Amino acid sequence: MADLTTAQQEGPAKKPDWKRLFNHKWVVHNIPFFLFLALLAVAYIFNGHFADKLERKIGATEKHIKDLEYEYKTIKSEVIYRSKASELAKAVEPIGLKIMTVAPVVLVENPTAKQ
Repeated sequence: MADLTTAQQEGPAKKPDWKRLFNHKWVVHNIPFFLFLALLAVAYIFNGHFADKLERKIGATEKHIKDLEYEYKTIKSEVIYRSKASELAKAVEPIGLKIMTVAPVVLVENPTAKQ
């Protein structure tokens, strides 16, 4: 019961006075902290912009790589097609070359005909 009487004697709990907590001296004392928070905010914004820019650059590079891959596959298939024997025969026909119909002749040096 003694606890109850002392609580009643103190009266209602006091609300904090915000004007007393945030006075000029407190604000001046915490300027370095506010500057640190401002620096963090600028770094956060910069990081967001940098990430967006990097994401766009990666997307453009991926698109360019896909285009180069398609070009590579097209050129490779064209080279394979042109290197077939039938296509080579068609390509060299205008200059007078023809496919051999007989086996090649092997030239052997005659060992007895030395001078």
